[in-house]
Amino acid sequence: MTVTTSSGCPFHHGDTTMTAGTPGPVVLQDVLLLDKLGHFSRERIPERVVYAKGAGAHGYFEVIDDCAALTKAKFMNRVGKRTPVFVRFSNMTGEKGAADTVRDVRGFAIKFYTEEGIWDISGSNSPVFYIRDPLKYPDLVHTLKRHPQTNVHDPNAFWDFMAGTPESLHQLALLYADRGIPSGYCHMNGYSSHTLKLVNAKEEFRYVKFHFKTEQGIKNLSDAEAAQFAGADPDFAAKDLFARIASANFPAWTVYIQVMEPEQAAKYRWNIFDVTKVWPHADFPLQKIGRIVLNRNPENHFAEVEQAAFSPANMVPGIDVSDDKLLQGRLFACSDAARYRLGTNFMQIPINTPYTTRVHNHLRDGAMTVNGNSGSAPNYYVPKPSESKSDEQEELATPITVSAKDTTVARHTVQPVQDDYVQPGVFWRNVLSKEEKGRVVQRMAQSLSKVRPEIVQRVIQWIKQADEQWAVMLQESLSIKARV
Repeated sequence: MTVTTSSGCPFHHGDTTMTAGTPGPVVLQDVLLLDKLGHFSRERIPERVVYAKGAGAHGYFEVIDDCAALTKAKFMNRVGKRTPVFVRFSNMTGEKGAADTVRDVRGFAIKFYTEEGIWDISGSNSPVFYIRDPLKYPDLVHTLKRHPQTNVHDPNAFWDFMAGTPESLHQLALLYADRGIPSGYCHMNGYSSHTLKLVNAKEEFRYVKFHFKTEQGIKNLSDAEAAQFAGADPDFAAKDLFARIASANFPAWTVYIQVMEPEQAAKYRWNIFDVTKVWPHADFPLQKIGRIVLNRNPENHFAEVEQAAFSPANMVPGIDVSDDKLLQGRLFACSDAARYRLGTNFMQIPINTPYTTRVHNHLRDGAMTVNGNSGSAPNYYVPKPSESKSDEQEELATPITVSAKDTTVARHTVQPVQDDYVQPGVFWRNVLSKEEKGRVVQRMAQSLSKVRPEIVQRVIQWIKQADEQWAVMLQESLSIKARV
């Protein structure tokens, strides 16, 4: 294949700079050199602040159970129907060069290319998260990143923040359990974590949570195995995913939902919009609805994985957001991060384009407009108040009824409640085996051994509110004399 410049001009000496004589200086008219160096200096784009290190693949979602009673979303309206998807897996806190085997929350983001536009689930491998208020999110991430002075990770900052954030204990318990380091992306589950709504053709809605159960089986790495991979094969998870698909050993996940009626939500023991809580399966059993299969590797990592942008703001008729505060904050933050990283017109990048439908809106211009800019069509919306809603028009969001007795607009303080400790305590007592409890304590103690004593004391008292045995075991492991 003939090599060309960016403008398409062929050239035949791609390894030699144009000079004035054999030993002479480089001349400014060497446009090939200028083109190559100028582009090289601009190859890198800002990495994601979170979920920077990742891998992805293409595939499909297939409906395996009738969902018509639950949602009017067209991509779910027929058993056997398939919709193209792109899935990106990642580590939450590490930079692009981080090892795949660190103890961390894993991102599990899915882009559905439906006939009604793109629907994104920006989920993770955990059913819960550290916080429920988006105002805390930058502070949380700062404690998970590098210290502003030393530029190294600081366990003091991490534990100081966590001990002051009661609701984070549930996520921490899951993180320090054995599933905190999955053996690659294919051996972990995925979750929407947030509560969403499904809306049917009668405009009736139910609250739902999505679960993506791996068909490869859950498999985790021990701390020793993770450390070995981090040194010898830090891209272990990405290589495993690519190799499976390249050898036609396609990874798959069964898709389930939990469904809750609005009347149940109003009376339920926990705030269903609190992403630090789960809905126990005994109360709301899993219902199988579909299957995701990944069967095609990206042709180019940068174009398809690095430039992929996911946002819960990308929805389709029949799927809606809930009152989850963290979700509400992410509606803006995720799309805005993509505008910063990729540019105003990031939705025109092929991996982000809703290629199975036609985009028609009044957004115009901006850097790197490459889709024709809607040609000569008007760049404004003409209101038509006299027209009634036609069958072709769909409301993106269902009407919202504010059920709180106090609707005063203010920064309402949510006082720490004992409920923040109930589910972590149940997880400790009823889910973990005796052996795994020991490993959880050992891992936490290893991190806390580097933390100032006054912060350690706060952590132990904090954990005691979930389970006294847990706190005693941690205190003994740390060999400190504290009142428990």
